[in-house]
Amino acid sequence: MEYRNDAAVDFLATRRSHPPKLLKDPAPDRAEVMRLLTLAARAPDHGKLEPWRFVVLERPALDRLVPILRQEVLADGQDAAAAEKAVSAFASPLIVAVISAPIADHKIPVWEQVLSAGAVCLGLVNAALASGWGAAWLTGFAATNEGFAQAHLGLAAHERVAGLIHIGTRADAPPERPRPDIDAKTRWLG
Repeated sequence: MEYRNDAAVDFLATRRSHPPKLLKDPAPDRAEVMRLLTLAARAPDHGKLEPWRFVVLERPALDRLVPILRQEVLADGQDAAAAEKAVSAFASPLIVAVISAPIADHKIPVWEQVLSAGAVCLGLVNAALASGWGAAWLTGFAATNEGFAQAHLGLAAHERVAGLIHIGTRADAPPERPRPDIDAKTRWLG
């Protein structure tokens, strides 16, 4: 095959996300983040709508948001353990919130636009990993609580956080995890 890229295939066969607790400083600088975002934006996008955008949370922003996040988790009726779990993810050196921003009343269905934002999330994780950074795609309270996301990440009412992409320097190798049984997940139609 003329276009085969064995290095890319090997990368995909061995890629592993790095949980935030395994990330340390330094984070990529702004020029490197822009390069990673540019790579991530090369995602499927039916209609060329770009139904997503980015909010980059650097360390000062994360530090400002930690006490607010803790307070809002508790105000939501969750316990102290849930609040600590929510804020512990903000220990990452850098987080990119990928915002799903679908365009309503367009011939491209909203669900396809949301999938495009998801593809951007995976593209960003893979771009970071392939560039030598540690990275993981998570959600959690900060992503799923509409009030928090609108007030502190600047989301419009029609927008949602597709993912919080944690990026930093790899501290340790992440543990391997069980992988799906592809035979059990596959049905062939001839």
